[in-house]
Amino acid sequence: MDKKTVSELIDAAMGRTPCDLVIRNAEIVDVCSRETFRSDVWIKNGLIAGFGGEREAKKEFDAGGRYLIPGFIDAHCHIESSHLSPSQFSDAVVPCGTTTVIADPHEICNVTGLDGMEYMLSSSEGIPLSVFLMFPSCVPATPFEHSGAILKATDMEKHMDNPRVLGLGEMMNYPGVAGCDDDVLDKLDTAYRRGKHIDGHAPSIKGTALDGYAAALITTDHECETPEELQDKIRKGMYVMLREGTACRNVLQLLPGVTEGNSSRVVFCTDDRQPQSIVEDGHINYGVSLAIRAGLDPITAISMATLNAANCYGLDDRGMIAPGRRADFFLSSSISDGIKAEEVFILGRKVAENGRILEKARHTEPVNVSGRMDVKGFSKATLSLRPGSDHVRVIDIIPGGVVTGKGEAWIKRDADGEWIHEDDKDILKLAVIERHHGTGNASTALIRGYGMKHGAVATSIAHDSHNIIVIGDNDDDMAKAVEKLISIGGGITMFKDGRELGTHRLEIAGLMTDLGLEEVTECLREMHETADRELHTAPGIDPFMTLCFMALPVIPALKLTDCGLFDVESFSFTPIAIDQ
Repeated sequence: MDKKTVSELIDAAMGRTPCDLVIRNAEIVDVCSRETFRSDVWIKNGLIAGFGGEREAKKEFDAGGRYLIPGFIDAHCHIESSHLSPSQFSDAVVPCGTTTVIADPHEICNVTGLDGMEYMLSSSEGIPLSVFLMFPSCVPATPFEHSGAILKATDMEKHMDNPRVLGLGEMMNYPGVAGCDDDVLDKLDTAYRRGKHIDGHAPSIKGTALDGYAAALITTDHECETPEELQDKIRKGMYVMLREGTACRNVLQLLPGVTEGNSSRVVFCTDDRQPQSIVEDGHINYGVSLAIRAGLDPITAISMATLNAANCYGLDDRGMIAPGRRADFFLSSSISDGIKAEEVFILGRKVAENGRILEKARHTEPVNVSGRMDVKGFSKATLSLRPGSDHVRVIDIIPGGVVTGKGEAWIKRDADGEWIHEDDKDILKLAVIERHHGTGNASTALIRGYGMKHGAVATSIAHDSHNIIVIGDNDDDMAKAVEKLISIGGGITMFKDGRELGTHRLEIAGLMTDLGLEEVTECLREMHETADRELHTAPGIDPFMTLCFMALPVIPALKLTDCGLFDVESFSFTPIAIDQ
């Protein structure tokens, strides 16, 4: 805040000059004292001048006794997972009461490097949603795959001084931290020297291993699996995020670990939330409502989504209804039985009403981030799978998350040793094809639990390196699906018996589109219905979201990269064949 702004705000607060707006008859949710109270709220230049008392205001708005709640803060998200550009994402989540997000753009940076960082900064500037970014710490996530870029500590220097870059994104390379790897320490040091925040990613890390991780001043984690793990990490000085995404949903799982004593170190996040989930259930408001309905005190839940997140990231200008803070808030008729953002205000202007944005965010043309598809020498032969044994390792899908199991199976092979699909077994072929540098790299493996019969699904969304990943029971359909993605520059597609069933084009880095939420949601709705009807994918899994995570070599137990089958627990490649 500059001298002129604070002077004008003080004058308005003291009643010497008119305020711009007064919100009458509001039940203010006070996250500082954990109570509610009835008052008017006075606003000047987009900031809160005060509440109570009488002043002059140019405009009045009657809240009608509804709850006035600070705008929700998503403490960790990947905008790319919504399939939407930042402006379209803003239009989608602001009507849900989300007014600020802390976004880690490591998805687009894994494809386009610094071009992706610059696009995310420029395209999220000057839109209603406040978008703060974390500089990706792990591009690539591991050295065991090919991504579109490699970002070093030296690449961070320019962007880490941007006030909208709050720090270093989720540090997924736990072995690098534990082993004091020079490259990892250089990245951490870049953040230390600027007093910037460092996000974590440490599933199942505990004991002395967690001590070492937390000693690096990594202060958040969104990968807790149990209430006990949540409590342990809070004791080690970390903030723990209750995540309610599309594939990973941890709010109800972790809630028993939240107490009156530790709740100030708990925040909400979405991590990866697809457009259908936003349309059907909401955004941060959905996770908050789940917690309230499960018995968490409503004001505690609201505090976790506002004040706690602001404190975590040092955002002192928001997160509460108090003088001098941004007038980012929404009105809800209830807080005891879930929360619905009925009218949303940002900087004192009403921007959304009844789930609809009132004025679309400005659009930024995607520069240097489109058409990223460099695949060399792909053909149906690329998909060949000759395991060397009838006894093989299988990636086992576990519904409801992205953790996979280490399975085993007996299979059939033809005279040349090629895997033969058996209709009575729910085992399919999985392949990852490198798409960034024309290396010609590709690998294949077997996967169980997807449930598909007769067809193939392919996508250029494959966390975190985002090569092409394809699943199917026959090479003809799998090859056609891959060729389709190459031709359109990325997206999601399905084939059956040589026939294209549906395609969702993602022209921005193969991850996002400039289409609006409604168009994207309708396309994906039709594709989900088609997957159910034509491909008979297993109930309980999202056929596209689940596939996206089968190439992520930082989440246990077995995953597939373009370099081979990877055992995350041993952090090494493993052969498909068990008995050669």
